[in-house]
Amino acid sequence: MAAPAELTLLTDQVAPGDGVPRFAILGVKVAALQIPQVIDWMEQVIRNSSFCQYICVTGMHGVTEAQFDARLKTILNEAGLVVADGTPLVWAGRANGFPMKRRVYGPELMEEFCRETAGQYRHYFYGGAPGVPERLAEVLQNRHGIQVAGCWSPPFRQLTEQEEAELKQKVEACKPDILWVGLSTPKQERWMRTHADQLDVPLMVGVGAAFDFHTGRVQQAPLWMRENGLEWLFRLLQEPHRLWKRYLVFGPQFVGMVLLEILGLKKY
Repeated sequence: MAAPAELTLLTDQVAPGDGVPRFAILGVKVAALQIPQVIDWMEQVIRNSSFCQYICVTGMHGVTEAQFDARLKTILNEAGLVVADGTPLVWAGRANGFPMKRRVYGPELMEEFCRETAGQYRHYFYGGAPGVPERLAEVLQNRHGIQVAGCWSPPFRQLTEQEEAELKQKVEACKPDILWVGLSTPKQERWMRTHADQLDVPLMVGVGAAFDFHTGRVQQAPLWMRENGLEWLFRLLQEPHRLWKRYLVFGPQFVGMVLLEILGLKKY
């Protein structure tokens, strides 16, 4: 199947030399990778990178928000990887000729990375309500024997200068290999970009609700819904007041903008 004119492949145009195949959707460059390949990339970064990189685990919501926030689009495109945590992005990847079978689901990526690497790396958990990152660390340590470097449950506001200094000091002291961020989109993407230049850690990964799912605070959608593009409906029914805009406003906007791009009526 030929790629639509406005969804051109960007494999040779994005991050030359890193070997990651990518495609563009609404001006956001998405890695055409599956979870095993993402884990391989993460390990290479942890072992070899001389600077902090971050992964945006992004779906329709993040890509749509980026159309109304130029800075957010820049943040996504400056990421080491943007991975397709959403069935519409998987469909876009297939339309661009990539054999993408499944999305890169944030909670699954976290679980599989911990399962495969076990105690090889030091993990730091940043995000969630008080007690949640500590509980998450305990759960993953019990399941997979990971090394826990530290935890931080931030306030629901911007950190003060003193808190920023304390965070930097703690991260430098515990020397994590990977910092998991659970702040929801787009807050976690903005946070990672800001702190990539400030924290001494090779890799940060924004996994949003994974903190709540793995600790049992929020129920996950059944597997059949997650695998068939219906998790949005389950989550909307769970938290309608918080998520209605994400799915009932951004969803139709995303579809409309993609159609305009495919038809060549607008380029993002």
